Amino acid sequence: MDVAIAGGGPAGLTAAKYLSTAGKKVVLFERKLSVGGGMWGGGMAFPVIVVRNDSKHILEEVQISVKDEGNGYYSADSIEAVTKLCSSAIDAGARVFNMISVEDVLLKGKKVNGFVINWSAIEIAKLHVDPISIRANYCIDATGHVAEICNIVRRKVGSLNTPSGDLEKERSMCAEMGERTVVENTKEVYPGLVVAGMGANAVYGAPRMGPIFGGMLLSGKRAAELILKKL
Repeated sequence: MDVAIAGGGPAGLTAAKYLSTAGKKVVLFERKLSVGGGMWGGGMAFPVIVVRNDSKHILEEVQISVKDEGNGYYSADSIEAVTKLCSSAIDAGARVFNMISVEDVLLKGKKVNGFVINWSAIEIAKLHVDPISIRANYCIDATGHVAEICNIVRRKVGSLNTPSGDLEKERSMCAEMGERTVVENTKEVYPGLVVAGMGANAVYGAPRMGPIFGGMLLSGKRAAELILKKL
């Protein structure tokens, strides 16, 4: 593949959509039965998400209805948002596989060049079933707060491209700051591995931001742009 993505939340789906639209061969693995991550639940299970003016175009590009709430904020139906983001990624050519966990990475020299995957049910049941691997020119960690792929790489190689070389850990909620830093922290955290979405703030020690999803959409777009410059 050109790009393999771990995690089918808003950042992962958005990255898949933009990369596939650019003609790249993209596969996305989602551990759970359904994609969408935390977006399904909106805010506290109210099916509404919030975005700011700088990110609403990502929703509008895939015909998601947005409502102007004033002061530069817009709301959208969380169910519509997830389904249309997923549909747009698939329509662009991305392959989406649910119920698959990324349990390890492939390393070629000092570069991540793929994932080791297995069925999530195998992982949960702790059965001894060997995984398979998939190679990719670039990988994206869009696993959310746990930054699971970054954690794997940190354990394997000992250091990431962060100030301390380690995961800095996510800070307490601050929506305004978190929206900005989740985009700023979308980086190539190790050669061949880009971190996007809430994992970016977890890796670089920035705040979480609750049901404001625009930053995660922009993070997915930025991840795609970073990779497209190198492919």
